[in-house]
Amino acid sequence: MNTLFQNSAEPILFDLKDAELIYYPKFYESVDANDIFQKLLYEIPWQQDDIKVFGKVYAQPRLTALFGNDGKPYSYSNITMQPHPWNLILQKIKFQIENVVDENFSTVLLNLYRDGKDSNGWHADNEKELGINPTIASLSFGEERFFHLQHNTDKNLKLKISLEHGSLLIMKGTTQHYWKHHVPKTSRPIGNRINLTFRKIV
Repeated sequence: MNTLFQNSAEPILFDLKDAELIYYPKFYESVDANDIFQKLLYEIPWQQDDIKVFGKVYAQPRLTALFGNDGKPYSYSNITMQPHPWNLILQKIKFQIENVVDENFSTVLLNLYRDGKDSNGWHADNEKELGINPTIASLSFGEERFFHLQHNTDKNLKLKISLEHGSLLIMKGTTQHYWKHHVPKTSRPIGNRINLTFRKIV
């Protein structure tokens, strides 16, 4: 990896009711993004958990991994994950994001979308472990996927962002209280996408 972080593009601030979203389309240059993507794809201990939906158990439609401080677990959708200790590349990424976001993250949840059939359903990152008004920093590598947001009470308020290779999306303020988001399936023939969501467990 030559230069881990090069902020070569100005951030985009979205004007949304009850939300604070900042998007860096090129948080990493393509050479560095490619290098990080390959390291994460082959060095992360990916796992696939089961989830229960309406009383039925399914294999989660993506692979995941959790890294964090002090062995603190993280729970969502009736899944409790135990963290791996930080490795070198994730520590470096965390440090660079914290310099931009002005936040100290304790945990990162990684998602591997293997193809267009892998997805993430509608949800908010509002688990009690994250406290009030959590800041979520979401990094994307690999194939571009659409990221949908919708307001909880005003269904006419929607946003769709194509998350680029090497991009960073920051969600902060009251976003998780008033908005839900998801990554839908796509019929397009696409390859792997890796998403890292940095958060702070309080």
